Amino acid sequence: MTELTVTTESATSVLADWLVIGAAQGAEGPVPVPGAGTDEAFVTRLAPLLADLGATGAPGEALRLPAPSGVRARRILAVGLGPDIEGEHDAEALRRAAGVAARTLVGTDTVALALPARTGETVEAVGLGSLLGAYAFTAYLTTLRATPVREVMILVAADVRERAEAAVRRAHTLGQELNRARDLVNAPANDLYPESFATAVATAGREHRVVVDVLDEHALAAGGYGGILGVGQGSVRPPRLVRIAHTHPEATTTLAFVGKGITYDSGGISLKPVGANEIMKRDMSGAAAVFAAVLAVARLDLAVNVTGWLALAENMPSGSALRPGDVLRIYGGRTVEVLNTDAEGRLVLADALVRAGEEQPDALVDVATLTAATRFGLGNHFFAVMADDDALCGRILAAARETGEQAWPMPLPQELRSSLDSRVADIANYGERMGGGLVAGLFLREFVPSGIPWAHLDIAGPAFNEGGPHGYTPSGGTGCAVRTLVRLAENAAACGVTSCLTPATATTTCRAEAR
Repeated sequence: MTELTVTTESATSVLADWLVIGAAQGAEGPVPVPGAGTDEAFVTRLAPLLADLGATGAPGEALRLPAPSGVRARRILAVGLGPDIEGEHDAEALRRAAGVAARTLVGTDTVALALPARTGETVEAVGLGSLLGAYAFTAYLTTLRATPVREVMILVAADVRERAEAAVRRAHTLGQELNRARDLVNAPANDLYPESFATAVATAGREHRVVVDVLDEHALAAGGYGGILGVGQGSVRPPRLVRIAHTHPEATTTLAFVGKGITYDSGGISLKPVGANEIMKRDMSGAAAVFAAVLAVARLDLAVNVTGWLALAENMPSGSALRPGDVLRIYGGRTVEVLNTDAEGRLVLADALVRAGEEQPDALVDVATLTAATRFGLGNHFFAVMADDDALCGRILAAARETGEQAWPMPLPQELRSSLDSRVADIANYGERMGGGLVAGLFLREFVPSGIPWAHLDIAGPAFNEGGPHGYTPSGGTGCAVRTLVRLAENAAACGVTSCLTPATATTTCRAEAR
């Protein structure tokens, strides 16, 4: 992993292969933006050169420049920061610019970032963007095409060095765990299956001193986990339910995160069409996000109790596979008629939601690549938030916004609930096709114990990037929702009271009707 350090050296004196500066979009052309260790004279010299070479300062732009005389770095890279608003650029703009720099300079030994990072928050953003942008999934390459940047030095002012060093440590932890989630999502299903996923969790649990409990297929059968067992019965690789828990002696709040972990989703007997199978190793992105988030919370030693539940199964067609029309008994006793075996994620989540709710957390959040309908509605950059508690929904949207993730509130319209009625069971797993993402949320809500604030994050769009890399986002697994979950836990820990999650007023409405 790329090494992150801070330095108070100036942009002209720092010794590096590349010096990275920021350029903003100005009314009359690109505007070099002074960062730590730079002065107006330094950036003024670069302005004409940027203009002559066609720079605009647009986000995603990266332009290589020769280093002017008096600069020890061998070369300069100017990265776009977007519109110049009174010289200010938010953390996300800096995060993306740092990611562009790290991606552009792959194979480089040392890079010095002279971006306008003047606070702990912006230093962390630059550091995290660098680590995420430098990410590459290389586990199956016999010959490396290029190595990530070895060291990134972030230039900071002397009076913020202590805060900057703390911010870099936090960025390193978040970056490492987010990239862990990416690795899991990118791993092929012949190597990452329920048992091997559970083993990876147990190994990391021992390393970072978190409690891990694994229910194998025999324990699942004994406990009555009909959803997970039903989905997994068509595969030769049996399912697992994994519980990973961080506890803190000073915690007053407990959060439960539940992740969908379908390590491969063929659709089962309701087989997916040609062209829809190739990326279905990604269908465990929710479980990967929950796993990484709990480890990050533990490593940051946040004063909050967080429990992660990973519902792991492989959905395959075979002679023993779940059939349309079968009835499953979910953990806790409720029955579900399976009308579509490709609506399997909600079945494994139902088991995990009921089980997680037994521990009476102060809030319950599930994360899943659940529906194509949500992806059609919100595209590939936003994830949906559905909740039966407006305040919790508002907290999640705020956490996403604070960390640079893009989320959008969606309703739970009660008029769609009747489409889930079954003639033979308590509920069907599939209902009205129009608004299918909302129907899935309504199904999940049925399995949340009464009185526990709950939210559902459908990350079907942004969890896996099928296009080219951009900003700090690579092709393939993105680690979506890890930052949001960690910030939600961090805010709960900082508040120190359970009412922090459910204040009397909320600024965002997420549901169409109450239960």
